[in-house]
Amino acid sequence: MNAPQILDTVIVGGGAAGLTAAQVLGRARRAVTVVDAGAPRNAPAAHMHGYLGHDGLNPAELLAIGRREAQAYGVRILPGAVTAVRREGEVIEVAVGDEVLRARTLLVATGLTDVLPGIPGVAERFGRDAIHCPFCHGYEVRDRPLAVLGGENAAMSVHQALLIPQWSRDLIFFTNGLEIDEADRAKIQARGTRIVDGAVAGLVVEGDALRAVRLADGTEIDREAVFVGPRFVPQDELLLQLGAERGAAGPFPTVPVDPMGAVIGQAGVWAAGNVVNPMAQVIVAAGAGSVAATAISAHLLERDIAADLGAAVGAR
Repeated sequence: MNAPQILDTVIVGGGAAGLTAAQVLGRARRAVTVVDAGAPRNAPAAHMHGYLGHDGLNPAELLAIGRREAQAYGVRILPGAVTAVRREGEVIEVAVGDEVLRARTLLVATGLTDVLPGIPGVAERFGRDAIHCPFCHGYEVRDRPLAVLGGENAAMSVHQALLIPQWSRDLIFFTNGLEIDEADRAKIQARGTRIVDGAVAGLVVEGDALRAVRLADGTEIDREAVFVGPRFVPQDELLLQLGAERGAAGPFPTVPVDPMGAVIGQAGVWAAGNVVNPMAQVIVAAGAGSVAATAISAHLLERDIAADLGAAVGAR
């Protein structure tokens, strides 16, 4: 029985970062498999913005294009979720269902989970008129009655309340129980934003569109879109299985990587996209995937040269 092929790279995650890396490595004639669980972070959104040449494109369409392009260069796309990873000498083994992939390098591009405020209606409207990124969606709701809903991510909520008047001066900040210090209150109000304290009971939707924010006392205040501050949870379980640790610094702790995406202390392992950079938009994630792919290529080249030199010496 033949031993399983040892791939050059396994990429876990078929989003912008993973597919960009796959295309770069496929064009470099490397043996690559992308494992794709099919649950991209931006699935609720109908359009993406800020991606040169693809502004307004449906994110699902971008990924479909990316899969076709990668496959044209010999990349295998394997649907499924990775259940475990481990090292076997210099080889990394990746379990996907009943199949075990063996590779010389690993790129983790598994993204993150947005933990939304527990306000009725937010999850159902997320990516439509309950949104979190003004650079992604602010222009589409410009000059409309908007709101910021306080949530678990207090720092982001305050930041949104200060930032969003760039898109609309008709803005209300519903603190929803957040303690806002006097300095932040002064800044927010100086931007022309009204602050409403007290708990938010839910969103009022009519005709498949947001109409108002409902407070706990039953008051309804008309709004057409709301911004929320999710808590970002990186989907980095595979990196942690290999022994990596999240850094302690910053508001969103992630596994540390070097400027090329190499995971600190984990030889042969890279990470790119939202799994290590929660604020990365699609174009940034794609760029990180490209950078990581070039670093992986250089790493593989060094190993190939060493093997060729060893074989040449042995043949003398």
